[in-house]
Amino acid sequence: MNHVIPWRRLRRDARAPSRTDYAAAVYGSLLAASVIAASSTAGTFPRVETVVLLLVTGLVFWVAHSYARLVGERSAGQRLNWGQARAVGLREWPLVEAAVLPAVMVAISPLLGLGLTATGWLALGVAVAQQVGWAYVGALHATSSRRVATVEAAINLVLGLVIVAAKAALGH
Repeated sequence: MNHVIPWRRLRRDARAPSRTDYAAAVYGSLLAASVIAASSTAGTFPRVETVVLLLVTGLVFWVAHSYARLVGERSAGQRLNWGQARAVGLREWPLVEAAVLPAVMVAISPLLGLGLTATGWLALGVAVAQQVGWAYVGALHATSSRRVATVEAAINLVLGLVIVAAKAALGH
């Protein structure tokens, strides 16, 4: 789903209304699910630690993806400018946004009367659900048929369920 933007179009894309990068949203959701599944309920403030870990991981991967895209799409000998960096950063921003809803679920879980185990499952469910949703919407936005969008959503559901199974197997 990720596609290369030629540098000659980057400048125009920076001025265009922002578009959602569905690939970054899907990847960010998968990343958030992985963080939740791997995070332990141990610690002095496990909910706070999980929220911070989700957001920091999203930010670090956003920087890494933005940098990789900038360097990877640059023509040999071409200098980068802040406009290009801004355009790429904005395009990759959904990677960070995908961590927000699972983090909010973790943060408000005490208001819902949830223990730590239920909190982890709620946040993981939200991350997987948004991953599947973004895959479906992204496919439709790419003018795929509903059938193709459903297949892409199903593939992402399987990926998410692998993480769910890993979490269940490890007893987190």
